[in-house]
Amino acid sequence: MSDSLKIFQDRIGYTFNDGNQLILSLTHASRASVNDRTSSNERLEFLGDRVLGLIVANMLYDRFPNEEEGALSRRFTALVRRESLARVAINLDIQEFLILSRAENDVGGRDNPAILADACEAIIGAMFLDGGYDAACRFVQHNWHPLLEEDLTPPKDAKTSLQEWSQGHDLGLPEYEVVGTSGPSHAPVFHISAKVDGFPPQVAEGTSKRRAEQGAARLVLDYISEANPDEDENG
Repeated sequence: MSDSLKIFQDRIGYTFNDGNQLILSLTHASRASVNDRTSSNERLEFLGDRVLGLIVANMLYDRFPNEEEGALSRRFTALVRRESLARVAINLDIQEFLILSRAENDVGGRDNPAILADACEAIIGAMFLDGGYDAACRFVQHNWHPLLEEDLTPPKDAKTSLQEWSQGHDLGLPEYEVVGTSGPSHAPVFHISAKVDGFPPQVAEGTSKRRAEQGAARLVLDYISEANPDEDENG
């Protein structure tokens, strides 16, 4: 294993028994074989997403024993969303160790929040396979505890925030519309549009209408934030 990967293991606080798992977790799909996407970190990302979810849910359950399910769910969503994963990745300088194609690197892939978030999930998955639940749990607890403690007020869900913003600006209620579905009939994926007067509609997908609506509302809020950088979601 290269010296740089040894440095990285010191940074994340875990030494891999199988260094190939670590290398795979850092390998973006742009470097994978055309005929073999399993040579990238995508499968580890899938696993890490589930492991992260379990650990964060357990952390929230223990930290806020008097909160109802709705408040815990909103906290959970905020902690496992792409932005939180990318923050952790940047704090650990994961971008320095990503294995990208030259083309992906040249277009700024090393600083792409989606790529950083995916790699962070893949590292969690790799730790889980290499060292078990306890290894992954120590990593997540260490890196997510500061995020969990940043704001002890439960965050509002995206639909509530968008509704309050829209009504606060006399724009009425946001409108949601199913614009399509995909996937098999027994497990459909819903594509839902969210629209506020004066702003272009945003479309998100989810395995339930509720999840798709929340995703679309979040995209509208993100668009509003970018279009009006001096204004927050609460007006």
